[in-house]
Amino acid sequence: MSTLKLTSLIIMVSFYLFAGVSHFRKPNFFLKITPKWVPFPEIINLIVGAFEIILGLLLIFRVTRSFAAWGIIVLLVLVFPANVYHFQKAMHSKKAVALTAMRLPLQLALMYWAYIFVS
Repeated sequence: MSTLKLTSLIIMVSFYLFAGVSHFRKPNFFLKITPKWVPFPEIINLIVGAFEIILGLLLIFRVTRSFAAWGIIVLLVLVFPANVYHFQKAMHSKKAVALTAMRLPLQLALMYWAYIFVS
């Protein structure tokens, strides 16, 4: 693995571990952006956090890396409605509109970043 790809992998692992732990440390942030139609939002928040931690750890090992990368892509697709909801809330309140708008295409970039580690 090239130094650039290894550095990218370390950053990605760190990103998902941090994000996952954040679901447990600061659940209110995530609960605020959870769409109202999501059942059992507190439990779903913890499940998403756990999956981020698990998938982040599975990225470390070559044998599980491809599985983890696909899992991250699926997870990003599943949480996309929460990002759209967060953007809609920002538009309504006129706060952090640009930030939440940038987050939407960022999801595609994160999916591509994970896809790099599929093979």
